[in-house]
Amino acid sequence: MKYYPVFWNITGKKCVVIGGGEVAARKVARLLDCGADVHVVSPLLVPELADLKKQGRIRHIAGEYADEHLSGAALVIGATDDEEINASISRDAKVRCIPVNIVDDPQKCDFILPSLVERGDLTIACGTGGNSPALARRLREELEAAYGEEYSALLDILGQLRGRMEKNAGRGRAWFDQLMAAGLLASLRQKDAGTAKKIVREITGEEVNID
Repeated sequence: MKYYPVFWNITGKKCVVIGGGEVAARKVARLLDCGADVHVVSPLLVPELADLKKQGRIRHIAGEYADEHLSGAALVIGATDDEEINASISRDAKVRCIPVNIVDDPQKCDFILPSLVERGDLTIACGTGGNSPALARRLREELEAAYGEEYSALLDILGQLRGRMEKNAGRGRAWFDQLMAAGLLASLRQKDAGTAKKIVREITGEEVNID
């Protein structure tokens, strides 16, 4: 099966995770990072989820799963170790036309979650169509080695320049090529903010902030 890749804005949207274990905690953490309104359905919670509940960062439904818990959800993740419950979650979500992911069971999923490399606002996703999570993990590790934290700083600079670059697409493309040729990325890799700012200033005439 070939999946349609997409980056989805779920800020403020209700996302339901069924399960209160370690796997569920990892899924919840990712959803919270993306600004979702996370509802967790489980009789019990691992300490990580219990802490999030105390902090008011998640809504906890302390009970067994029921289809009514899916009402109004933008997406659903089933992270229980009970195959019958997972099958019910998948079936109920599909009846309601809610995208669903059942952990480690692609046949019950509308979408699967890729292996990710994140550098600030830069996200590189790697998927294998559910065929080999081990390969996806191996590729993620290789990407992590190839794309360091300097790419986060580079993207931040390009974001600051975006307005000027968009006003003149031809100039914007030329600026990008010149910035890269002048060693901007190398200076960021070496954490040499002074040189990086100088390169940007000489090529674009702009002053940028570098954290």
